[in-house]
Amino acid sequence: MPAIVRYDQQYCPIARALDVLGDRWTLLIMRELLIGDQRFTDLRTHLPGIAPTLLTQRLRTMIDEGLVATKQLPPPAARSVYTATEHGRSVIPVMRSLALWGMALLEEPSDDLQMRPQLCANATVAGYYDAALAADVDERYVLRIDGEDVILSSVKGGGVPHEVPDLVLEASARTWVEIRKGHITLREAIKQERVRRTGGATALRNFQRIFSVP
Repeated sequence: MPAIVRYDQQYCPIARALDVLGDRWTLLIMRELLIGDQRFTDLRTHLPGIAPTLLTQRLRTMIDEGLVATKQLPPPAARSVYTATEHGRSVIPVMRSLALWGMALLEEPSDDLQMRPQLCANATVAGYYDAALAADVDERYVLRIDGEDVILSSVKGGGVPHEVPDLVLEASARTWVEIRKGHITLREAIKQERVRRTGGATALRNFQRIFSVP
């Protein structure tokens, strides 16, 4: 295994941040834990290609850095999971900036694109959330991506759940990637029935504005 690079001789915040986050797989592990608490086996499933020993090493380092903690779930689950700490969640703006910058670098989506719905929603919609544009809007949105629901909110932190969402948009992951990459607008996709919409025009306008959806 190659030696871990450190930048101790550079008094620089970028260098220090790379000391903590720059190792291979670290940011992708954080990506998973920012979605939700995960078992070791969950992380292995969601991070194909990482060796168990390397995953163990990265998790130990991230725990030492205060990014990750472990906790025991109560019965009947009664299992240990990894969770992002408050310090770990402070990495969200870094992750968001990387996602926005990296979107333009993605290859064109293939016809058989397989992308987890939660990752798709985060990468193509949620990462573009603008709290200032969401001021005075209290709505809930459901993205039904390849049959799985992802719930988003105009209220930072989610607010109080609505029994009935204000807007439901049903589409494939491929369609959301194409919308975000600018190949088609959301309204064009709705017109072509690539996106099925349930909800009013006001909620749709708010959704597009808050998440900067073309």
